[in-house]
Amino acid sequence: MTRFAVLDLVPVREGGTLAEAFAATADLARAAERFGCDRFWVAEHHAMDGIAGGATSVVLAHVGNATHRIRIGSGGIMLPNHTPFQIAEQFGTLDALFPGRIDLGLGRAPGAGPELQRALRKNLHQAAEYFPQDVVELRALLTGDHDLPIKATPGFGAQVQLWMLGSSLFGAQLAAKLGLPYAFAAHFAPDHLDAALAVYRRDFQPSEALARPHVMVAMNVFAAETEAEARLVASSQQQSFVRLRTGQPGRLPPPVADYADTLPASAQAMLAHLGQAAAVGTPAQVREGIAAFVRRTGADEIMLCGATYDPEARIRSLELTMDACQSVAAASS
Repeated sequence: MTRFAVLDLVPVREGGTLAEAFAATADLARAAERFGCDRFWVAEHHAMDGIAGGATSVVLAHVGNATHRIRIGSGGIMLPNHTPFQIAEQFGTLDALFPGRIDLGLGRAPGAGPELQRALRKNLHQAAEYFPQDVVELRALLTGDHDLPIKATPGFGAQVQLWMLGSSLFGAQLAAKLGLPYAFAAHFAPDHLDAALAVYRRDFQPSEALARPHVMVAMNVFAAETEAEARLVASSQQQSFVRLRTGQPGRLPPPVADYADTLPASAQAMLAHLGQAAAVGTPAQVREGIAAFVRRTGADEIMLCGATYDPEARIRSLELTMDACQSVAAASS
């Protein structure tokens, strides 16, 4: 049976505040729990005016206090930005506060210019080269599998579920080698999706944590009572993506009717490319889009992504999606 999760970037909208963004994230997490989602993840981004999830573990504590049962985690922590010891302490703390509910998705991409590298006091491109070793060290700090000269407290013995994130073959290969569940970021980088999943499943080596391959794939999903309304609420994220890719990032803008029609051909092609991993429309259209994506990928879980300018519109979209997807889950079981 296909399970469903939610990824939130803690978007800060134009005219809004950070406090409103954090409140909206808590509201969305409560709704995700109420509608039957299994996980709620927050992504680490830095120095972006429109995304407030930089202090990811702190945001997750906020989400944990707002919810009761849903698993909460990172989608992901960019490990080159940190030391394994720091992350073991942070997520060990979260596990102590919210036992049995913590996921730790790990990514390699440094994604940072020289200014951020200086601010973090890190050579992120060099740190990324040590990512596989750092993942192994982090796992050992949590599980105690190897003799280490120092113990993370909190951290040692924490029941944190490790995930490998990726948008290329590298993450798939590492997840397979370490026997970790694998989450693919098709919502913004769909190019290598099929090849990465094939490599992961082919090369998977069972571990104490996982006996067989387990895949989650992220896709953008916007549902509303009418197709036109769904396309309208989706336009805020489309604007943000186009602005980001053209060097003009900012806060999440209000929706614009028929936005894609106003764009030059190159930008339209960019959005169409992302449409490979998207479902936008009525509940019936979204249901079929997700079902087709599950058939294509064989995903065990689908991570639902997609920021809306009005936080209530995203909650409504999630409600309609989860109602519609009960049949998808049943059909895949």
